[in-house]
Amino acid sequence: MIRTRKLFWMAGVIAMAAMAVGVAAAVARLKDEYKSGIVWPEPNVVTPGKMDNEPPSDAIVLFDGKELSKWNKGENWEIKDGVATSRKSDITTKDSFGDCQLHIEFATPEKVSGSGQGRGNSGVYMMTKYEIQILDSYNNPTYFDGQCASIYKQTPPMVNACRKPGEWQSYDIVFNVPKFAEDGKVLKPAYATVIQNGILVQNHYELIGGTFYDQPAHYEKHAEKMPILLQFHGNPVKFRNIWIREIKQLEGKKPQ
Repeated sequence: MIRTRKLFWMAGVIAMAAMAVGVAAAVARLKDEYKSGIVWPEPNVVTPGKMDNEPPSDAIVLFDGKELSKWNKGENWEIKDGVATSRKSDITTKDSFGDCQLHIEFATPEKVSGSGQGRGNSGVYMMTKYEIQILDSYNNPTYFDGQCASIYKQTPPMVNACRKPGEWQSYDIVFNVPKFAEDGKVLKPAYATVIQNGILVQNHYELIGGTFYDQPAHYEKHAEKMPILLQFHGNPVKFRNIWIREIKQLEGKKPQ
């Protein structure tokens, strides 16, 4: 009986010692914790869509399958069965945007016609000046900085992530606008990140200017917010589920 009591007593002593060591270690960790001193605002709550391709609660829906009323010349495109098909002209958003996250789904024609740049050609122009190319690049050779998901005439995509003609594809684009001084000098270039069909194809690429067919890339001073343009290049490319989020980096108050 005495031996049993002694064993219980020793176990209690060991447990208390272990607890003391644990408390001491926790206190030591708290003492060593680094704190920046920056006072951050609380991030807003945004409710995601039920699926990743559905607009979150803070998104602006640019095409919901019913109408293109938020686009200039939207009446030129055909709308049928929830899909807008390009024809007659380019279309541009009536609203202007700066830094943003853009989701857009597209399908090049199922019936293959033409080759190279003449096959399923369109484009997403951020600020009407910076093109992310749309093209049928499934077994369709062309110049690499003009294939699908390229920053047109500036850089090819890191990989070719295209689906077959007629199959639905998606772009998720994060675009950071350039900044200009009063005299037009570039203070900060534009950056583009593009995810095609769930695959990263442009990784925070630094644009060297606007995208042009007939001249080298260069910057021209413009407003901080401008419309988005969808190109009609003679091919009936289909679009659906287009939405955009304006984004702004949180700014904290640094310690004096």
